[in-house]
Amino acid sequence: MRKRAIILNTAIIFGFVAVFLRLVDLMVLNHGRFSERARIQQLKHEDIQVRRGFIFDRRGRELGVNLEVESLFCDPPAMVSPQTAAYDISGVIGKKPEAMLAKFSSKGRFVWVERKLNIETAEKIKKMDIKGIGFVPDAKRFYPKGKLASHVIGAVGIDNQALEGVELKYNKFLKTPGGKIIVTRDARGRTLSAGVDIESKGNNVFLTIDEGLQYIAEKELDNAMSQWRASAATVIMMDPFTGEILAFANRPAYDPNLASYAKDFEKRNRAITDIYEPGSTFKIIVGSAAIEEGIVKLDTKFDCSKGAISVGGSVIHDAHKHGVLTFKEVIQKSSNVGSTMIGIQLGRERVYKYAKRFGFGEKTDIDLPGEVSGWIRPPEKWSAGSIGAISIGQEVAVTPLQILRAYSAIANGGVLVTPHVVSEIRSPHDVPVYSFSSKGNKRAISKKTAEIFKDILKTVAEEGGTGKSASVEGNHVAGKTGTAQIIDPRTKRYSKEKYVGSFVGFVPADNPMIAMIVVIYEPKGQIYGGVIAAPVFKEIAKQSLSYLNVPREDTIEKNMLVVERR
Repeated sequence: MRKRAIILNTAIIFGFVAVFLRLVDLMVLNHGRFSERARIQQLKHEDIQVRRGFIFDRRGRELGVNLEVESLFCDPPAMVSPQTAAYDISGVIGKKPEAMLAKFSSKGRFVWVERKLNIETAEKIKKMDIKGIGFVPDAKRFYPKGKLASHVIGAVGIDNQALEGVELKYNKFLKTPGGKIIVTRDARGRTLSAGVDIESKGNNVFLTIDEGLQYIAEKELDNAMSQWRASAATVIMMDPFTGEILAFANRPAYDPNLASYAKDFEKRNRAITDIYEPGSTFKIIVGSAAIEEGIVKLDTKFDCSKGAISVGGSVIHDAHKHGVLTFKEVIQKSSNVGSTMIGIQLGRERVYKYAKRFGFGEKTDIDLPGEVSGWIRPPEKWSAGSIGAISIGQEVAVTPLQILRAYSAIANGGVLVTPHVVSEIRSPHDVPVYSFSSKGNKRAISKKTAEIFKDILKTVAEEGGTGKSASVEGNHVAGKTGTAQIIDPRTKRYSKEKYVGSFVGFVPADNPMIAMIVVIYEPKGQIYGGVIAAPVFKEIAKQSLSYLNVPREDTIEKNMLVVERR
């Protein structure tokens, strides 16, 4: 009995010693390593799901939202019959069985099968009860208006990464950092507690764009594209006093819901990325400079009877012979000869100075990606004939937005404003996060000069002017036509077949509510801006003034006359 007791006690002592040594190993020698393993097993870091903020127009109408969808994944080793599953699922989502089988045969434990399925498709697959596949919640960006304002709004990719437009420019606001949270799990990996809401929402962006005005502009632009079989076209509508973009359209366009299928030329934001020689719309430079510098009066005469003028070895022609014109008529009838004479009187230094004062050769700083600055060479690099060419809008490269901003300066009394498409950004809890503030508008010309030139531009849309087709019944229109040849990239010379026709102006002229430019590229059948672009301006302006409830000027004038008589 004593021997058995000794053996038993010895065994117990050795057991306690072994347990003690193991505890020393676990709690002292390898404490850090085993604690880390336990932490990994019990705690899991998960990404917080981020939903992009919404995009609204200026009246709060939805232009960019999120749809709650599901994405399909598979765990290949867990699948029982990959071939059958590939055949069944491919028939539902419209993919080839071979493509599905390749994913189901992968060696990984997590493989995406199809992202962002609609609810109906996801439900059909769930009913198949296929082992080894699963779903995770996802968000799909959706643009309820389709192509409308696509070049402003932009688009996102499959993982909601920003690609174009406001989506890209304001991505840091729309997609707030999601971060990670710690999830507590039990021994079987089931979630016990996440501690916080695992969904994060981005801020909401409010555009200056008005959906109604945008629709009007795009509808009329489509009509012009069809009528003139043009290669491209642009319309921009802006508040000339604030720089708020009210409508902004390019053709060709694309549906941001199908951005991955769109071609590059459809996604190109021509209003700010494509440069062209503006032609007669650039005569605003020599015209306003001549008034500002005091070298002309409205009745100063220019002999344009020859219909042509030689400058530095180059001959500049008028489209039609005019005879002797006053300064006012030079602008009204868009005489190249008269404009060149004015440019020569100003001299290259002053022509260049005023071109820069109106912002040419510089970006407008609009809050959209991809804007180019255009160019105008400094005077020391001009040729002998450059003064004539630049005076009529050649040897310079501009964007449609630059031209519109210059004419807005005439409309608002001489100030160069900053165009913008976003007015404010608000948090999901409706707290202001950002609001537009001007970076410092600068004066281009005096208010007096702007008023004088405004009156001249009004005659362009009247009888005898090149832009009579832009006139709006009941309201005065001030503006300018433009017709310019396109440089042929093969010959490096002006094409005799390809032109750009445009009209830019503002209405009502004496109290401008909107400033707008219409540019038609490579029209067929007609080339003059007064014929192809001015009527588009008229239709958009007429409908827009009605939409904005702007009273007709002739009605106001009649009422004032009645009051005066009383």
